[in-house]
Amino acid sequence: MITVQAVISNRSFKRVLTSIGSLAALAGVLAAPAALAQSAPQGQIVIPDDVKIFGNDNPNVRRATAVVNGDVITGTDVDQRLALIIAANKGKVEEDEMKRLRLQVLRNLIDETLQIQEAKASDIEVAQAEVDQSYARVAAQNFNQNTSAMDAYLKRIGSSPASLKRQIRGELSWRRLMQRNIAPFINVSEDEVNEILARLKAAKGTDEYRLGEIYLAATPETRQKVYENASQIVDQLRQGGSFVAYARQYSQASTAAVGGDLGWIRLAQLPGELASVAREMQTGQLVGPIEVPGGFDILYLIDKRQVLTADPRDAVLSLKQISLAFPKGISEAQAGQKAEDFASAINTAKGCGDVERVASQVGAQVVTNDQVKARDLPGPIQNSILKLSPGETLPPFGSLEDGVRILMLCGRDDPQADIGPSFEQLQAQMEDDRINKRAQMYLRDLRRDAIIEYN
Repeated sequence: MITVQAVISNRSFKRVLTSIGSLAALAGVLAAPAALAQSAPQGQIVIPDDVKIFGNDNPNVRRATAVVNGDVITGTDVDQRLALIIAANKGKVEEDEMKRLRLQVLRNLIDETLQIQEAKASDIEVAQAEVDQSYARVAAQNFNQNTSAMDAYLKRIGSSPASLKRQIRGELSWRRLMQRNIAPFINVSEDEVNEILARLKAAKGTDEYRLGEIYLAATPETRQKVYENASQIVDQLRQGGSFVAYARQYSQASTAAVGGDLGWIRLAQLPGELASVAREMQTGQLVGPIEVPGGFDILYLIDKRQVLTADPRDAVLSLKQISLAFPKGISEAQAGQKAEDFASAINTAKGCGDVERVASQVGAQVVTNDQVKARDLPGPIQNSILKLSPGETLPPFGSLEDGVRILMLCGRDDPQADIGPSFEQLQAQMEDDRINKRAQMYLRDLRRDAIIEYN
């Protein structure tokens, strides 16, 4: 799913539409699986076991799961949204997890219904042509402009074009409502922006963290249950679940719409409980649940850098990879000796211009790539290759199945120092943050006043 609970400016909406397309990457499709509506901290919505059937028990009659201010959300609606999440997880969803997902999907649909209703009550209309255009954009990003292919994919996984289009309508309606009712009343002064810019310059060289968060609200009464849910999410993530997908699906923070990404922050910007944990984290590490005022947090350290300082990992490298296949049935000892002889041969090459000649003598293949970012390489290789000079190589690596490989550095373009955000970029970010917080409060009020019947 792709919800935009608190994204309303043009800048924010572009970011969200991008995430709609990138979602496809998770299953070769379209929308970010498990994206989430921001939820109020009052607790989860529970579906009673004794579902009431409207009309005759006929398979052609749609069954209602909830009625929100008179608008029906059916079991079919829930199933079709849930299908996107299951597809994004390649069908690997445990039974207990499936139950929690159904509840969360229902919450998302309730929020979406409230957003559409509020926009309509405010005389805000979204033309079908706009919805179709957004839908076509997703198809263009993932199916080469072939909406028929995307239609077929959605139906194949148990979802539908209508389900995604309704979701898009909800996002467009909410965005337009926020632009009219909130954005005009948000103001960030020049003094506020300049103060933040001054702090950034003063902090030059200090550590900055890019963190992902999943926040679950809890009350004293729900504390234990929420803790158990958070622990189960952590287990799923450690088994290979997508942090972005789970953040969109479960997080109740305003960052849910962007996959939990807090962006680059300094520890002083975090609550004390989180700052002390983040300080000890390594890139790629997941920690949680961490109890904070009002609930629990799960943190994921996406990256780490120094403020306004060039990061050597942003260097663009020119590399040559020399590969030698092993004969079938070779033993580990034989492979080790062959790798050692291979490395000795490659070391006789006089730089990158001579490596093809040497490789041909030992029956090796050479591949060249001049656009490799150091940060895209695996950690151990990344750190080692940044210490090389042109013409030098890393130690051989590989496996019995893949053979042995050697990387040779041929060139390096170092990054320029990060000058930080411009005045306009920082002001826009501060405005977006304030709008997002107001939007979250707006939606919370809608939930509080809603008349919802469960069946």
